[in-house]
Amino acid sequence: MRTRPSRLVPGDTVAVVAPAGPVPEELLTEGVRLLRGWGLDVRVGEHVLDRHEVFGYLAGSDADRAADLQRAWCDPAVSAVLGARGGYGCLRVLDHVDWAAMRAAGPKVFAGSSDLTAVHDAFAAHLDVVTLFAPMIGSAAFTGDPVAAEHLRRTLFEPDSVRVLTRPGAGALVGGRCTGFTSGGNASLVVSALGAHDAPPPPRGAVVLLEDVTEEPYRLDRILTQLLRAGWFEGVAGIALGSWSRCGDLADVRALMADRLGGLGVPVVWELGFGHCPGQLTVPLGVAAELDADAGTLTCVLPALL
Repeated sequence: MRTRPSRLVPGDTVAVVAPAGPVPEELLTEGVRLLRGWGLDVRVGEHVLDRHEVFGYLAGSDADRAADLQRAWCDPAVSAVLGARGGYGCLRVLDHVDWAAMRAAGPKVFAGSSDLTAVHDAFAAHLDVVTLFAPMIGSAAFTGDPVAAEHLRRTLFEPDSVRVLTRPGAGALVGGRCTGFTSGGNASLVVSALGAHDAPPPPRGAVVLLEDVTEEPYRLDRILTQLLRAGWFEGVAGIALGSWSRCGDLADVRALMADRLGGLGVPVVWELGFGHCPGQLTVPLGVAAELDADAGTLTCVLPALL
């Protein structure tokens, strides 16, 4: 298991950064207000509200977005680094980060989801630290969803209270139970890491988490087939599937998952409740967990944070 950072306590300082897409100012303002309501001192990265001068889908230049991430992580006063929003852009910042300096800074909390899967992967490869796949501070998934926000708050401050992850409707696509460390995230970003010089190795022995948004079934088919052909699923202990928002008819998505993953011979849970969905669960990556497909639960052996 990777190194677990310390849980937060009121008075801690957290930093909000935007390594991917542009952040709506009104959502950022509301997200910061909510964090301060939890008793946190909030610092917003210098470039969080920037816009790339050519590519409007990026929150400023690659170097500036990377600098905000590195500055926040390496600041000894900061206890947690929280992503502002997803979109696209994290892959572009990874080669601008001084990973030796990041390792020297020691472990702390990192939280985000969607495109920030690329950062989770990089943290796994370079820092060996537990991270949180969680709603992002400058998005409606946090500011407009009190259930998701409260689950993130409890994970940050009271991680013992959220060791069992489930939601109504979660259940077995393939039955069974298994244990392993948690790995994965957004499927599009997982597959984009294949072949990269710093890609984490295939998650053998892992409970793999996968979700996505706005990917039609044929594109999901391509993603899963590429992962299968690359041997990425070889030796995994089990699979937990999250949400598939705006990915077409869910019956078609479910049938696709059964077709592509059902033959692996491991437990598979359908609709566990993480990803792009109402009431998004915060799921730790890099912790030991038990997956019970029949019960539709993922239970962390230990709390995500110390």
